Amino acid sequence: MNQTPIPHPLIAVIPIVVLIALLAVVITLFGSDSLSGGSQIALLMGMAVCILISMTVYRMPWKVFEQQLSKTMSGIFITLLILLAVGMLSGSWMIGGVVPTLIYYGIQILSPRFFLVSTCVICAMVSLLSGSSWTTIATLGVALLGVGSALGMPEAWTAGAIISGAYFGDKMSPLSDTTILASSATGVDIFDHIRYMMHTTVPALAISLIIFTVAGFGHDSAAAMHVEQYTRGLSQTFHISLWTLLVPLLTGVLIIKRVPSLIVLFLSSIMAGIMALIIEPHILRQIAGDATLSNAAALARGLAITFYGATAVDTGFADLNDLVSTGGMAGMLNTIWLIICAMCFGAAMVASRMIESIMRVLIRWVRSRFSLVSSTVMTGIFLNITTGDQFISIVLTADVFKELYDRKGYEGRLLSRTTEDSTTVTSVLVPWNTCGMTQATVLGVPTLTYLPYCFFNLLCPCMTLIIAALGWRITHKEKAES
Repeated sequence: MNQTPIPHPLIAVIPIVVLIALLAVVITLFGSDSLSGGSQIALLMGMAVCILISMTVYRMPWKVFEQQLSKTMSGIFITLLILLAVGMLSGSWMIGGVVPTLIYYGIQILSPRFFLVSTCVICAMVSLLSGSSWTTIATLGVALLGVGSALGMPEAWTAGAIISGAYFGDKMSPLSDTTILASSATGVDIFDHIRYMMHTTVPALAISLIIFTVAGFGHDSAAAMHVEQYTRGLSQTFHISLWTLLVPLLTGVLIIKRVPSLIVLFLSSIMAGIMALIIEPHILRQIAGDATLSNAAALARGLAITFYGATAVDTGFADLNDLVSTGGMAGMLNTIWLIICAMCFGAAMVASRMIESIMRVLIRWVRSRFSLVSSTVMTGIFLNITTGDQFISIVLTADVFKELYDRKGYEGRLLSRTTEDSTTVTSVLVPWNTCGMTQATVLGVPTLTYLPYCFFNLLCPCMTLIIAALGWRITHKEKAES
């Protein structure tokens, strides 16, 4: 692939311009339904334009694209399986009574004024221990979103607090795959990388917690009637029992034992399914929807539908009905479809070397420490938008700038920190990125809706630019040696 010519930057931006124009049309025509098919078509059209230009203008063989597509798809196979496991878990945790129990007790324990800041801190701690923002959001995040709804908290604010906390833990945990990848791709010891990230990450989290605290005090606490309706509806529909909390407790044990995320999600779903058979058989029979079946057959059918399909439970309150409805594995198919299309567009841009052409333009702007860091930040965000995957973005950003940082005399840990500050935390803010689409689907809150409230994710790139401008704790190799 290195033997293929590099397109001119003005040519390289054409597929991106086409994609942006098509997305604007899709959003205008479909609105909130734009991610149900229209955006996927826009991504495939952008890919087609990229391949057409490369094959006709630069005589690039189709084999190059085929190889890159195969490589990219094999790299996201586990991600797609995790998405299916997340759908399975969301259904089983809800019907098994785990989430209803957490919501029931959570709305009585958590204060509305301190709910947002508590949510952010809780998610940060769990994600720090697990090393996975996806697992944290799919389990605890869903329950906290329900608690927030019962307390009358806007979903966008709650989702922002959940994501801010989860991505702090994901970014700072030595168990996180993105943290390991960023440090290894730049040749930096993982603990040196984590310690160096504290200079930007801790201030970003502190400011976020202050914002969530102030926002909580501005929340109207007159939600007693709302809370009473939720507790009554949950207790009348589900069997609220502390025994159901064994599922998240055992899930936490698996996380501490560093069991892979896919296995944790699957085993947690099975445990919740067993809990549903024991505690909520009446709901499983209701989901089965066939009165002619025997009791055992109805339970088996209901459990299978809980795992793979959409479920709806009537609690007597419309808002609560929406909260306890789930989509199962089938509910993740739109997300998987979008991710595959985004990966196709990203693979075409990488194979055609159009990404490389655009990034070389960014590198030409580098004249100082600040321009070096800002170019890295812009590249990381740009790659999250164009490739649709944070792992690809991390690797490409590290590869492009590693030699330049070394030539300019800056430590590798500056590159590793800047890479994470610009890729890991911003991936969840892009609607067609694997992270953005996944969290929007799991939480049921559109990416562009929660984006303005993900203060930690928005502040991290800003903090890394501010510290680069000040030069605080940034060591030049020549100065260090002297």
